[in-house]
Amino acid sequence: MLARVLEANGIATTSISLVREHSEKVKPPRALFVPFPFGHALGRANAPELQHRVLRAALDLLAVPSGPVLVEFPDDAEPGDQPPAPRQASTVAVAADAPNDPVAEVRELRDRYVQWLAKYGGRTAFGLSGVAAARFEDVLRFLQTFANGADADMAERPAAVPLPGFIRWCADDLKTIAFEGYLATTPAAGGDEVARWFWSATAAGQLLRRVRDRLDASDDPAWKAAAFGVAR
Repeated sequence: MLARVLEANGIATTSISLVREHSEKVKPPRALFVPFPFGHALGRANAPELQHRVLRAALDLLAVPSGPVLVEFPDDAEPGDQPPAPRQASTVAVAADAPNDPVAEVRELRDRYVQWLAKYGGRTAFGLSGVAAARFEDVLRFLQTFANGADADMAERPAAVPLPGFIRWCADDLKTIAFEGYLATTPAAGGDEVARWFWSATAAGQLLRRVRDRLDASDDPAWKAAAFGVAR
């Protein structure tokens, strides 16, 4: 928003983006997408040559007379030993053999999640939706109905919470069941591996993509905003 105000007053702007999807939606006048983790917009520490390359690439965009323009920093840029930025669903292809029954799948995911709870003394990020993990088949049916374009709701949704916000909570809880369950059986896995597995090889991941698509197709800004969190 600030960039647009400056541009409207004749001042050219450029920016560095760490999340491509956000830049594609917001459409800043000029943006350079970099493949680095949050907090490392210029690349790894103690690498001045790389950091100067990033700065030059961002400043070079000022030569573009008008935008929006989004340029990607070279893929061969090495981010170093820092963890990558969160994997976006749009960067992961769906596996050809991905299952297509999220309701049946969630039972297996939940069994692994129970192992996580036992292993870590009940510590979990689950609980935003207010729906117990034992009842998440109902949540999956609710999300399926919504993704199919029909009216859908759950009695557990607080009256003060708009539908897209509640959907976001359900999606976050579903991802928690899946992610923590995966880590319970594969403790050495990194975040990128877990995200790639979820978005490529689970029915739940494919369902959340469809939920995101319906939210994003709405003209309501609140629905569009929720789409980001549902399937980043």
